[in-house]
Amino acid sequence: MKVPTETKVKLINLLSDAGLRVIEVTSFVSPKWVPQMGDNSQVFQGINKRDGVNYPVLTPNIKGLEDALKVGVKEVAIFGSASESFSQKNINCSIAESLKKFEMVVKKSLESGLLVRGYVSCVLGCPYEGLNIHPKNVANVCNKLLEMGCYEISLGDTIGTGTPMKMRSLIKELKTTIPVEKLAVHCHDTYGQALANILIALQEGVRVVDSSVSGLGGCPYAKGASGNVATEDVIYMLNGMGFDIGNVNLQKVIDAGKFIRNELGSRNMSKVSSAISAKI
Repeated sequence: MKVPTETKVKLINLLSDAGLRVIEVTSFVSPKWVPQMGDNSQVFQGINKRDGVNYPVLTPNIKGLEDALKVGVKEVAIFGSASESFSQKNINCSIAESLKKFEMVVKKSLESGLLVRGYVSCVLGCPYEGLNIHPKNVANVCNKLLEMGCYEISLGDTIGTGTPMKMRSLIKELKTTIPVEKLAVHCHDTYGQALANILIALQEGVRVVDSSVSGLGGCPYAKGASGNVATEDVIYMLNGMGFDIGNVNLQKVIDAGKFIRNELGSRNMSKVSSAISAKI
């Protein structure tokens, strides 16, 4: 399904209005391979940009970066993998080759005054290599991205197979070479483990959590993978734990999730949204 540009713009504006301070807007990938992102420039230019809110975009290569620079982006993200097989399937090159390409993207981004964030996919499991992704492989990719100039690394449990003890072991390993304040977690909820894994990450000192309103998303190269953990559910948990998450309005986030799910005609994956909406 191709989502209309105006729907994407409205969703991002609703999330901005809800008080979220970082909203990843779009991906500057080839429209040949990902036609759903063919309107990336129009979306970025169409949103209302609020002061104090970052609007990063994904830029997997130099062409994507150049297109992003034309519309005035301030922050970009690159995405590598801890799995050789996933790297080949997802971006058609080996891990080593991908890192070489990213060096050019990061260099030009930094020279252009942009912030650069790094993603590492398949840190706790791979659709092709199974669950035996060694933490040292993850650490190797993370460290190379940090050395390039990424300010933060988001650890992606791309297919949602990670469990709490594996998450703890991974983060403990990474903390031997990486300051924990440079780590974030990006947990898909395919097996219902996302909040538990996030809790472990928080206990280990991680303070940045990626999420997706109403649990949108998935992975085209990982069959059966559900979306990222629902933003509504993360907000509810963090509020209950006493974390300061700024002026985020949970009800407005719930309303944004309802809007996009209604537009898509799909089921809202947020348990918090379902529970609160049932009370109204």
